[in-house]
Amino acid sequence: MTRSYFSSIILGYSILFLLSFSSTSFAAVGCTLNDPDRDVKRIFPESTGYRTDFITIEEKGGEELKEEIEKRLRDKLDPVYESIDTPYAYYTILKGKEVIGRVHGINQKGMYGGMQIILATDLEAKVIDFYYQKLWSPEAPRFRDESFTEQFIGMGLSNLFNNIKDPSEESVEDFNATLRGIKKNLILLDIFWGGDEK
Repeated sequence: MTRSYFSSIILGYSILFLLSFSSTSFAAVGCTLNDPDRDVKRIFPESTGYRTDFITIEEKGGEELKEEIEKRLRDKLDPVYESIDTPYAYYTILKGKEVIGRVHGINQKGMYGGMQIILATDLEAKVIDFYYQKLWSPEAPRFRDESFTEQFIGMGLSNLFNNIKDPSEESVEDFNATLRGIKKNLILLDIFWGGDEK
């Protein structure tokens, strides 16, 4: 066998290792805002600042809490992307000393790769803004269009997904992944912050 053959094998294994490491890293770090100063000010122009908290399922209840989340989600959490030690970032938005809302995101597996779904919510846990920070899909422009994202404004867990229309033509898996991601995001918000606006 030639040296170039062995070099190709080594290169192939190296690429697989890097892809595996990248996938695990994507899950391990959770979902934080790329530019929180900019994003917070865009969504909450009246804000004077924010604080950031990182919370894991493990520290709030471990396996028992994981099972509760899965029951409410009606789906199993992915052991890699949604492990119980994955930190979830919460940006608590302030106007002076008053809390006026939160911004929070989650990683979600889509048909073509990872999604990062960002929600901004008011003090009643209703959606006031929704956007994809990351989205791999050939129909990404349809999903990012306001005609789709604005359908979620005003929704909370009690009235989630009433009359939401799939904007895609051939990416129903990404539509379903989006709905799952938003539901999970709101479930975690309710569990971690429900009834606590301090």
